Amino acid sequence: MNAAPDVGTLVMDSHRDRVGEFRGVAGPYWSLRPVVGGTEWEAEPGHVRPADPMERMHAQTARANARSRGALL
Repeated sequence: MNAAPDVGTLVMDSHRDRVGEFRGVAGPYWSLRPVVGGTEWEAEPGHVRPADPMERMHAQTARANARSRGALL
């Protein structure tokens, strides 16, 4: 993935093996946010790719489950 995705796009950080929501560009890094809420992290763009359909489904299910438990997202 060369160009930054749209804010809110679900992406996979292969370095951390973690799906996150793209939040923006911070210098040479991309800011990603955990799908279920929490602290953003920075990822090198070369380690980030679009989340595949299964990864997106898993992340969206985790988000729905967190909301059903009353978690702040």
